[in-house]
Amino acid sequence: MLSYQHLYHAGNLADAHKHATLAWVLDYLTRKDKPLTYIETHAGRGLYDLGADEALKTGEAAAGIALVEPHFPANHPYRQRLAETRAAHGPMAYPGSPMIAALGLRETDTLHLAELHPGEVQHLRANAEPWGAHVLHRDGFEAAFALTPPTPRRGLMLIDPSYEVKADYDAIPRHMAGINRKWNVGILILWYPVLTGGAHRAMLAALNAAFPGALTSEIRFPPARDGHRMEGSGLFIVNPPFGLAEECARIAQIIARATK
Repeated sequence: MLSYQHLYHAGNLADAHKHATLAWVLDYLTRKDKPLTYIETHAGRGLYDLGADEALKTGEAAAGIALVEPHFPANHPYRQRLAETRAAHGPMAYPGSPMIAALGLRETDTLHLAELHPGEVQHLRANAEPWGAHVLHRDGFEAAFALTPPTPRRGLMLIDPSYEVKADYDAIPRHMAGINRKWNVGILILWYPVLTGGAHRAMLAALNAAFPGALTSEIRFPPARDGHRMEGSGLFIVNPPFGLAEECARIAQIIARATK
């Protein structure tokens, strides 16, 4: 149940899809001189070494960020977060979503990060110390309900489970509906894997029924290696900000061009 470690998968194409979208949303929100709250339910360690044995073993970063980064404009917020991370931590450093959030937020903003894995949360505490983040060693959905509605109410929540527990697919629509009832103005960004067996389809149908105005962004890509079941990446976004649909289409085109 707690075996997942993102270091094996950091910088893959799903990360590029998710992190480029997240960086854009944060850039959009911080253009207004109003504070915001960022909540992440399954934060991981926040910072990854793509030269580590675990990352090199799967080759997912080589088939991911190494291919797509040059195709993003130099002024894209994602490219900026990548450059800032490497400047601070070395050329093989890769920012997880907590670091992308921390680098994109301001001193007036609030950062809450939840992580249940005991090993990962230790890394997260060490990596998040300079950011002034509130780190919770807690189940992500329990943290989500405990923290909402936040102060300030303006902001977003990233929900990025490992889907190790198959019951997550059934529970997530219920969890998101409950979070939305408590925090109806919050932007909720759910990441999910697109697997060969289509495990996400019933979940997505339930989410679309509950949130008819939400935005879905899916990309497809070749498996990272033989036998790998993930053939795409999905984002389901409640209360999407203005212009995000167009940006998601641009990101999908960039990744498609890079992986032809």
